[in-house]
Amino acid sequence: MKSYTKNQLKRLHLFMMINSDKRNKYLKKHNIFKEMGDNVFFQPRIIPSDPKLIKFHNNIIVTSNVTFVTHDIFHLGLNNLGVGNFGYKTSPIEVMDNVFIGCNSTILGGVKIGPNAVIGAGSVVTKDVPKNSVVAGNPAKVISTFDEFVEKRKNKETILNEDIIWDKFLKEKDNN
Repeated sequence: MKSYTKNQLKRLHLFMMINSDKRNKYLKKHNIFKEMGDNVFFQPRIIPSDPKLIKFHNNIIVTSNVTFVTHDIFHLGLNNLGVGNFGYKTSPIEVMDNVFIGCNSTILGGVKIGPNAVIGAGSVVTKDVPKNSVVAGNPAKVISTFDEFVEKRKNKETILNEDIIWDKFLKEKDNN
């Protein structure tokens, strides 16, 4: 029977935790990342392969299916070509204070995000994100300032009733 390493068992345990708050407490308590500040909400179920290369400062929300890529394995292909002896390449990622990272985004190594930054859903972040900015796209580009984003959100009404939300959505679609 196969035996598992302590690290593999930790990852499996984390993956199986349904409650996000419990997962976040576990991540912080067991020092899974290089640094995990206060009020960090990490929703992805998959932990990056090199979590010690990732620093999260304070007040950060990482939504579902966000991928942090701290390494590449292209050296294997280059070494198989016989054009040299290439090594494993890694790069850290740092997420500063007050950052929101939308679902299905990919953050590449060597990137510093924020502070006060928003990453739009589905974005591919290939370079540093300036402070006080909102970025989106592939590759991610600045689309507004953080302050402009906050002002737009202030003007949106919050509706908690699902029936009202659907009625409003259908009415808006009919008018277009």
